[in-house]
Amino acid sequence: MEVKGTMEEGGEATDESKPGALEEGQQLPDEALQGGPAGDHRARARGPTGDCRTKARGIKGEPGGRAESFHLKGKIHTLHCGACHVVVVTAKGKVYQLDCGQPKSNPRYLHLNKVVQVACGDNHSVLLRQDGQIFTWGCNSSGQLGLGNREPSKMPQSLLGLAGIPLAQIAAGGDHSLALSVSGAVFSWGSNRRGQLGLGDVTDRDRPVPVRSLHGKKTIYISCGGEHTATLTQGGLVFTFGSGEFGQLGHNSDRDELHPRLVAELWGAPVTQIACGRYHTLTYVTSLKTIYAFGHGQQGQLGNGLTTDQNIPLPVHLPTEHRECGLRRILAGENQCFALWCPAQGPENCSTLEGIPTIDDKTVNNWLSRCDSESRKTKKEITQLFSSASCINGSFLRQGHDRFCRTRPKTSSLDLSLARQTFEKLGRNEEVLMQVLSVVLKNLLPSLSTVAADVEGLRVYLILPELIRVLRTQQNIRDLSLAFAEAVLPHVDMAVLWSELPFNFFKDLVKIFRSVLSAFLHEMRTECTGDSDWKLKLENIAILLHRLSEVNLRSGRKIDESNFYISEIKLYFRDLQEQSLRNKVLFMKILNLLSQYPAFFDMESKCVIFKINFWINFFEREASENPFEQNSLYVNRKSLLADTLHHLRNVSRNFCLPLQVKFHEEDGVDHGGVSQEFFSILGREFHSMRPHMFEFFEDSRLVWFTSEVQCDPDLFLWLGVLCGMALYNFCIINFHFPLVLFKKLLSHKPTLKDLEDLSPVEARSLNEVLKEEEDFVDQLDLDFTAKGHELVPNGREKLVTKFNRCEYVDAYVNYVFNVSVKQQFSAFAEGFSRGCPNEKWKMFVPEELLAVFTGNVNYEWEELRKNATYKGYSADHENIQRFWSVFAELSEQQKKNFLSFMTGSDRLPVGGLSKVCLEIVKYNKEGPDDYYPVANTCYRVLHLPNYSNMETLREKLLHAIQFYEEFGER
Repeated sequence: MEVKGTMEEGGEATDESKPGALEEGQQLPDEALQGGPAGDHRARARGPTGDCRTKARGIKGEPGGRAESFHLKGKIHTLHCGACHVVVVTAKGKVYQLDCGQPKSNPRYLHLNKVVQVACGDNHSVLLRQDGQIFTWGCNSSGQLGLGNREPSKMPQSLLGLAGIPLAQIAAGGDHSLALSVSGAVFSWGSNRRGQLGLGDVTDRDRPVPVRSLHGKKTIYISCGGEHTATLTQGGLVFTFGSGEFGQLGHNSDRDELHPRLVAELWGAPVTQIACGRYHTLTYVTSLKTIYAFGHGQQGQLGNGLTTDQNIPLPVHLPTEHRECGLRRILAGENQCFALWCPAQGPENCSTLEGIPTIDDKTVNNWLSRCDSESRKTKKEITQLFSSASCINGSFLRQGHDRFCRTRPKTSSLDLSLARQTFEKLGRNEEVLMQVLSVVLKNLLPSLSTVAADVEGLRVYLILPELIRVLRTQQNIRDLSLAFAEAVLPHVDMAVLWSELPFNFFKDLVKIFRSVLSAFLHEMRTECTGDSDWKLKLENIAILLHRLSEVNLRSGRKIDESNFYISEIKLYFRDLQEQSLRNKVLFMKILNLLSQYPAFFDMESKCVIFKINFWINFFEREASENPFEQNSLYVNRKSLLADTLHHLRNVSRNFCLPLQVKFHEEDGVDHGGVSQEFFSILGREFHSMRPHMFEFFEDSRLVWFTSEVQCDPDLFLWLGVLCGMALYNFCIINFHFPLVLFKKLLSHKPTLKDLEDLSPVEARSLNEVLKEEEDFVDQLDLDFTAKGHELVPNGREKLVTKFNRCEYVDAYVNYVFNVSVKQQFSAFAEGFSRGCPNEKWKMFVPEELLAVFTGNVNYEWEELRKNATYKGYSADHENIQRFWSVFAELSEQQKKNFLSFMTGSDRLPVGGLSKVCLEIVKYNKEGPDDYYPVANTCYRVLHLPNYSNMETLREKLLHAIQFYEEFGER
């Protein structure tokens, strides 16, 4: 290889304004002058013997005395220079440092090996190891070591801020450093006084920070100058930032740039190489066979025959005889430049750097095909690759022309199908698979950082579930799942990546951890034993699955909610009635823990948990509080609302106790049925106050709080108390509230869809505003007001336009559901929590809470007969056959009246009529034709006399269901 450029020999410096050739036989390793700002020191490697000769120079370029030699064992692979130090990497990846300010000093071994890249700044060094770890050492006055402090370090320190990021390149400037990931993400840290970090300010950083301005630019190479930086994109564009004092940014000015800015003069022909000197920059355009230089040129370092600064790219005057050769590399030092040409056409790009190894199909095939005698080699390679998060994160990237440049803050860039194929292939060989599992458990997962600098560091958490999928034994699956959960939980940003997972991969991920949780619960239930940290293990898996359920909801229910239900929970409910006291305590602890994660419970299970917690509350309060406290109401049907409000306001009560209702001059004893009828009547009573408390929407038949309060504001508090009491005591009450009420109670944000449910006419108008042609919106003459109220400050002066119409719709919805009824809803919510001290109501999603609160109206009347039981009768008894015949003849409203007669409400509990277990008991009376049927509403028991004929049964039944709103025999 022939080297063209300028270089000193001996002790005197010579400036050359045009490129010249080195004497034949004088050769440099490719990276001898890589890292321009380190050009204060000229070095020369002499052959493979390890002999290296160096010569120190001052900052301004003065000659620096005689060359010094030092000897190393082994071949020199690469050599990098700082202002007063040299870092040498041997062919075996070992690292030595020579401090040139100390005469005749010996190289210092830095106890690092398997090094693939080194970059030197003025007084600091950055090193990339084969496992993806970065190490830094040296001066740290500006945070250029990236360690989170400003303390210098003589020995290399691991840079944890980039742990797990698969890196393609590192670079060091005067007092700043950069790193480039395989997917094109750029990170910077250190001195930023001239904006050389590209972060939009001049504040130094002592930890790596992503350069957000370069996201999506597809960066493939980075280079640092003294106080400026250049980046090269896959499309051949050059961005520069930092100091522009000498024109080194190429923007036709000497102004500093705090953000990456495109070098417009290089637009047109794609640039293939860049290199930064201390105060100048080189670029190479392959298609034109031309090197362009700009910046400081007083020593002729721009190669254009001049010794002046240049702030736009101008061609370097290259010898014509070399234009047919292939340019391997351009290098820039402090005041020198080198162009390394190959005699024949060769690579002319920056992608010649050695990088970290990755897992690919060829590697896996080698592992699977090797014989037993080569198993040691396979184990070594598996340990190397699967111990490193960086290696794993750099694997399985999407293929294509921009394979390294797809990462965004919300995208992983992974080809998960490729990862799945790879692990399925590994699964064919049990021995290899177990080696992989062992390395992941012992080396990889314990080493993962709890902080990820970028999305690329989180890829490992998308890849490892594919390993769990191919494991065969339940123990291995559990061990890896538990370790995985513990490692991933600190990373709240995983929610973004999970939300972007394709449907099948997301569903499989949920299936993995649901099966692990189910198996764990099964073992705890059947063996009734657990180790000392069972709670932590169970909780980690539960939290992980819960987070996946939250992602599912925020993503618009990617998969059906039933995918999260844990069927094993219902067996715990069953066994609670059979197990010993000791196991009941354990089971209750488990159920209490799981109840924090509602996604695991179907609606029926949530209702069971709600009832269990009701009795826990009852017994705890009964044991600890005043035993004379009660929760009873004595009311008259004719003045029910007034009596109720009087009792609530004036009588101290314990809402944790079951409600007991007594109607004036009625015999009913409240075991639930009397309370149910009380709330049914109460619902009708409150609706009589519509103009004062509620606004009725004719088009939806629903009500909402009125914005103009015309009653005692405390009524909203007591309304909330009564609604909470109804829920707490398992009673149904229908106030015709919309779903949005329950969304607000559960802290969900109202949407335009909620307004559509409440007021379809209003919602339709708003939808039209969103759908109208853009030019037509400006003609609507709408301002930011609703119902005479300003939606935003000075809303009457703010017109709705095509640009702010979404803001207008959001503000309108917010006004209807939040602003206009803020005090009313706040009072209601406070009362609701007071009336329902059972916090488990928060387990329900809004739709479920609405169903539990207002009941079901899906009347499948055949289910009532199917679930009926009999006492004193048989199913084929003549009187029973008559009863069901008469029931079938009833109108829909009469059947609802019968339901109210039997249960106290014409609305159904969760599960519909299949959950209404009617018991028909023979009513033994002399002269049965003289008696009416009697209903025990608390236990849903119908006492039916044995009538002599169908006509009598029909007459008595119709009379009973017509006059059902009183308790006691008549």
